[in-house]
Amino acid sequence: MASRSFFHPAARPLAALAFLAALVPGAQAQATVDEFPAAAVRFLGNELPQMEIAVKERDRDYFEQAMGRMIEFSGAWGFKTAANPALAPYSMCTDAVNEFVIVGLCRVMPKGSECEPGMAAKFDGNLQRCREAAAAKR
Repeated sequence: MASRSFFHPAARPLAALAFLAALVPGAQAQATVDEFPAAAVRFLGNELPQMEIAVKERDRDYFEQAMGRMIEFSGAWGFKTAANPALAPYSMCTDAVNEFVIVGLCRVMPKGSECEPGMAAKFDGNLQRCREAAAAKR
């Protein structure tokens, strides 16, 4: 029995290109770097209310799951393991995304080794500047 391709022969090169682009980390993010502040604000806007509930309920499971979502988000934008030079103008946003889990955990376990004085204030400042950057791009 002959194998039939899902794609029309003329569409195969485009389908292959789309597939490869999906495999390259940050491929879509590079083309739309100006959209990063808004994406970071949306990501944190979804996470922060959940984090508030987790802090109130002292739910440490939330933080493990949130760390996974943060790693996925940062990987999609190319700043998971190394700095993405294209995002340098938005370091306040990358910092806020990277810091939110630790800041929340420090509210649950304030004596944790990662908990530094001023960390929450630094996060709040980064988040505010990220929101301002997102608003300026609209």
